[in-house]
Order: sequence, then C-alpha cells, then structure tokens
Amino acid sequence: MAAAVTAAAPPNLTSLRFHGWREKPTFSISPTTLRFFRNSSRTKHLTQVLALVDEQQQQQQVSFTEEENSLVEALIGIQGRGRSASPQQLTDVERAVQALESLQGIPDPTSSSLIEGRWQLMFTTRPGTASPIQRTFVGVDFFSVFQEVFLRTNDPRVSNIVKFSDAIGELKVEAAASIKDRKRILFRFDRAAFSFKFLPFKVPYPVPFRLLGDEAKGWLDTTYLSQSGNLRISRGNKGTTFVLQKKTEPRQRLLSTISTGTGVKEAIDEFISFNQNKGIGEPELQEGEWEMLWSSQIVKENGQIKFVVDILLGLKFSITGTFVKSGTTTYDITMDDAAIIGGQFGYPVELESKFKLELLYSDDKIRITRGYNKIVFVHLRTDGTGQK
Repeated sequence: MAAAVTAAAPPNLTSLRFHGWREKPTFSISPTTLRFFRNSSRTKHLTQVLALVDEQQQQQQVSFTEEENSLVEALIGIQGRGRSASPQQLTDVERAVQALESLQGIPDPTSSSLIEGRWQLMFTTRPGTASPIQRTFVGVDFFSVFQEVFLRTNDPRVSNIVKFSDAIGELKVEAAASIKDRKRILFRFDRAAFSFKFLPFKVPYPVPFRLLGDEAKGWLDTTYLSQSGNLRISRGNKGTTFVLQKKTEPRQRLLSTISTGTGVKEAIDEFISFNQNKGIGEPELQEGEWEMLWSSQIVKENGQIKFVVDILLGLKFSITGTFVKSGTTTYDITMDDAAIIGGQFGYPVELESKFKLELLYSDDKIRITRGYNKIVFVHLRTDGTGQK
C-alpha cells in the first residue's frame, strides 16, 4: 500500500526577515520556515542561506572561559601565526597553553564529536620544521589556514587547507587518519590539490607522497579541547604546538580582515558598532608604542605623541608633537618636529600640522582612530606597557 503523502505548505515569506545590510545580509528564520526548508527538495538551493545564518549565529555567540580567554588575549597582535612573535609574546602564549592543558578540557577528545569540523589555525610553534604546507604558507597572514578533522566516516581524514582568497581559491593537503587512543590521531598524507576559482578542474600539488615513506606519516595529540568546542590545542610528532579555533572573537576577525586587505572599512565599522552596542565605556588614549603595517605611533604620558612611517630602503619619516584632550573621545594634535631618519642619522624637515584625533576604540591591544583628512587608522600595541 502506498503511503499517503501530504505536501508541506510553503512558508510565509514574512517569516524571513532582514535586519540590515552591510557586506552580507543578516537573516532571522522562524523554526517553522527552517523545518520546511530542511524537509523539502528546496534544501539544495538554500544551503548558502542556512550556512550564512549559522555563521552569523556562531559569531554572535562566541564565548570562552577565563582561562581560554587568557590564551585568546595572548594571541591578539601576534603576526605570522607565531613566526613574528616576540620572546615575551611566545612566553605569554606558552603559559596560557600550559594552563589549559593542565585543565584537560574534554577528557577523550578523539571520541568527541566536538573535534569534528573545520578549525582555523591561529598560532603554531616551530613552523620551519613542520609539514611543507606549514613551511610555505603558515607565516603569511594574507592567507587563511584551516585544518579539517572528520573521523566518523568511512574514510576518516585530517586535511590542512590554505585559503588564498575568495577570488583565487585554496590548496588542500589530505591525510588518511585513524584514532590510536583518546588523544592521538595517526595520519598519512596521500593527496593534495589546488582548487582555483578560475579553473573548472583541480591542479595536483606536486608532492610524491608515496615516495616520502615515513616522512608522509605523523601523529597529532589533542592536549586540550574546550567544552564549547570552540578552542583546541594540539601537539604534533615534530614538536609543533598548534592553537586552533572554530569561532573567533571580534578583534581576531578584524585583524584577520586587515591582513587580507579586503572589506577592511566594513569590518572596522562593524567592529566599532559591535562594541558601542555592548555599552563599553569611553576609550582613553593609552600610553605605549602602537604599530600599523606601515607606520607606528608612540604615545607618552607627558602629553607627547610621535608618528614613525617606513618610507623605503630603510628610511623612516618621524614626526613628534603634543596632544591635548579636547572632548570625550577627541584630542587636539600639534605636530611640529619632523625628520627623515636613516640608521643613526637624521635630516630635519620643517613641518607643522594641527588636526583632531578621534578615538573610536581602544583597549590594551588594539586602537582605532580617525585623524587627519578623516583617515581611519588601526594600531596594535608592540610594547608591554599597561598590559594585564
């Protein structure tokens, strides 16, 4: 006997609401509408919409424990995923890593479903001794690096992925994987390929894995997996430590966007709006040394401020002045002592400039200001002054 089939009524379009538009739309979908989409043939055509909803819900619900937040805080401002870290930054990260490893987190990480999925690599030690993909790409902030872990399938795999950009594509290096015990995953690299957006086929990665023998093999211990499934610490067979996250906090997303150079203005606006909505108090112009990709800023407690800009061939342009607070978040800046510096020598330049500096956001790691000609600057702190 054929079972009676009742067609589900299509959802009311008013149940799918828009909450504003920036780079991507923000959706709110009712449970009834969501069930209809998932139980119908329309699912294929709505995959991107549902993925977008899930992504935005994840970004809004990121949370870490106090100990996890100490590690996240230590990671902010480190460039090259650890390759350009200072000795103090490395010490701070290692201390936070050891504190979490002592807590253990999920007791049997390889048996937990929380280890499954795509993880973003935030930090690694000893990248020069690790796999070819690490040696070549990990220290480049312009690229995003991920690790996919899928152990509960007929073909268990661990894959390392370098995403060049949305427009270019990615490189994926795959390894057959197996679980040895509650913490260790065994793997063997066996295939890799480039997936370029402008080509309808994959381009093989020129590494003869079969000829590498034991060099293609390895193991990965998960020494900490958070209860939320947002944070993972792993140690590899070559002595490398990895810190990975499924979800990142707002400052990390902002710095990642700045590294890629795409959608920076929108990311800054979104970040500032996010913090304003949180009701954070008025920012202060904190003293210390703050650096951008191409310039640095030094603020001293005696009311002096200094900008240093890399020009070319080892030459720097330095200008010093004073600042006076003129409003809740604004400062009057007077710059009147400039020079072009090369090594130990300097050539004075007659220059005087006055402008207002508006402090849009500031904490112990990141400062966002709007200065001369309404240009927005994002600075990272490079000294330890005032840090907790």
